[in-house]
Amino acid sequence: MQDFVELWVYLSATPLFGLTATLVVYLAMLACYQALGRSPLANPVLWTVVALAGLLSATGVPYQSYFAGAQFIHFLLGPAVVAMAWPMWQRRAALRRHAVVLMVAALVGGAAAGGSAVALAWALGLPLDVVRSMAPKSVTAPVAMGIASAIGGVPALAAVFAVLTGIVGAVLGKYIFDGLRIPRDEAGMVARGFALGTASHGVGAARAMEVNATAGAYAGLALGVQVVLAAVLIPLLARLLA
Repeated sequence: MQDFVELWVYLSATPLFGLTATLVVYLAMLACYQALGRSPLANPVLWTVVALAGLLSATGVPYQSYFAGAQFIHFLLGPAVVAMAWPMWQRRAALRRHAVVLMVAALVGGAAAGGSAVALAWALGLPLDVVRSMAPKSVTAPVAMGIASAIGGVPALAAVFAVLTGIVGAVLGKYIFDGLRIPRDEAGMVARGFALGTASHGVGAARAMEVNATAGAYAGLALGVQVVLAAVLIPLLARLLA
């Protein structure tokens, strides 16, 4: 027991704590996810976040100390997103054929995702900075933070909204698509993947990639297109409305 206490004190005081805790908890949740037949409700990202939040709260470890180690995993998000370009490259001919349709779908989907969130926040009477922080909720978190800062929102809130949006999409997407009777053939997987990437950015795209290669490719495409469109159009619209 004394050895365990000494090990805990050592880990909690060094960057190794964040790295070790994240890897151990995620691997445990991934094992549970696989044991439950990869059910969306057992999404390992969701339960890793919940478990780590509970661990930090219970032990009193400051988030800054945790992130000092977890930043090594955070750094790998960049290469992971770039790797999603490979499935798109394999389907480049199909992407060229449907470029116009995909761009229209991206514009409509992005407008619906951001616009509905802003309208709901406005209807609930939330503070203006919170309303603005909701606008980029369907864009990957680092970009959402930059957009929120540019339009007078709160970057930290924008990151929270983006992460929650991604997790909700990854968990509930399958049930929504099944409820809408979107088929599971090639065309259906294109629609499912593109919708999931549009609404739920990286977390949704990761889920789509896991389920089907075609869905993952189009989810990655939607993620990239939304980043560009949101970064350009949301600040522009904010200035016009102001």
